[in-house]
Amino acid sequence: MEKTVVAEIAELLGEPRFHWTDPGPWEEMEREFGMRFPDDFRAIVDAYGSILVNDQVYLMHPARHLLHSLDRHVRDDLEMWREEDMAEYLPSPVGAGPGELIPVATCVTGEAVFLCVPDDASAKWRVVVQEFDSPAWTLYELTFREWLLAYLKGRDVTVCVRDRAPDGPFYAFLPGGPE
Repeated sequence: MEKTVVAEIAELLGEPRFHWTDPGPWEEMEREFGMRFPDDFRAIVDAYGSILVNDQVYLMHPARHLLHSLDRHVRDDLEMWREEDMAEYLPSPVGAGPGELIPVATCVTGEAVFLCVPDDASAKWRVVVQEFDSPAWTLYELTFREWLLAYLKGRDVTVCVRDRAPDGPFYAFLPGGPE
């Protein structure tokens, strides 16, 4: 039997404790941006909520009652990355249209994680990681689940975990979320 997206992540990160089931916040956010987030990303974020992974990667859920909400993060980051002097640091424009980059996570170590919106419904979502301290970015031919699994396994996906989680991957809820 094939493992679920969340089961693969849980084997490395630990059991999720958020378990969100109401699609309302996703539907509202997706209406605003005119796109649907990939199922693997939604499943992971619904399971874990707004968390800090390995004291490094911020993942956020769109539930508006949370202090750290994905919809606010996406809106604010889209505005910042659309500024003329920031756009040159990415391989594609930011936004929710085909071929554009939608910001979905940030890191305390200065990276921004984007999902590349597929050009058509049959194409695979990919991940782009941009390093704030340089004009460098890397495109990964990986879904979000694949990218996060690689990160949790300590592989170099621009954001590295080896020094941040020497005893293995872990997470903590962000302030203002469930405890």
